[in-house]
Amino acid sequence: MPSRRIIACLDVKDGRVVKGVRFEGHVDAGDPLELALRYRDEGADEIVIYDIAASAARRTIDYDWLARVARALDVPLCVAGGIRTIEQAVACLEHGADKVSINSPALERPDFIDEFADVAGSQCVVVGVDSRAIDGEWRTYQYTGDAATIRQTPRKTLDWIAEAQARGAGEIVLNCMDRDGTRDGYDVEQLAAARKLLTVPLVASGGAGSARHFADVFAGADVSGALAASIFHFRRVRVGEVKQAVAAAGFEVRP
Repeated sequence: MPSRRIIACLDVKDGRVVKGVRFEGHVDAGDPLELALRYRDEGADEIVIYDIAASAARRTIDYDWLARVARALDVPLCVAGGIRTIEQAVACLEHGADKVSINSPALERPDFIDEFADVAGSQCVVVGVDSRAIDGEWRTYQYTGDAATIRQTPRKTLDWIAEAQARGAGEIVLNCMDRDGTRDGYDVEQLAAARKLLTVPLVASGGAGSARHFADVFAGADVSGALAASIFHFRRVRVGEVKQAVAAAGFEVRP
């Protein structure tokens, strides 16, 4: 299997990186470009930037701002935030993003996944999935950037990720909402269930609290990458320390 990816995630709201617990109580974590450069220098394999308020506000990401960030980075950059049309998705790629993640807009109109994959290729199409257990079943959620806008959808998580892959998604990022920001470790059970359905890369999101948690999710769920935010933002652990722990557990990582 290819090297496991360690991914730094920046949730951006009103031009600042923020982080909460289970999508509530956001606190300021710093400047997006400064943090992105710090994680690049620490060895992150990829940077993900989410404009978390864009979908609910019915707007999309600022392309000029995206271009400034992309010019400063020399690692893959994935972006998300209110991207509802092929024109908007392609504009993100033209302004420096390597991949575009779609979440709420894909749930609104699943054909968007097919259309984007046809135009840009599946390698550029990431489908983000926010998931929570309800009455013993994992369910998808929309508009999770603000506690006031979050809403449950009728779609079951595992059904949705299988459909997203069939429609042309080249990667799935599964954010387990009940673990988000808790630092209690990834939801290995849910991620392992998702992994069994997928042939495309699966990225774990939600719950990282230590370097060991990354090794645990690679061992328990066989994910392709693991994403984290708060533990990096607040310097609980550095990217390089995570890679050392993952390598010590027997998994290949890039230097």
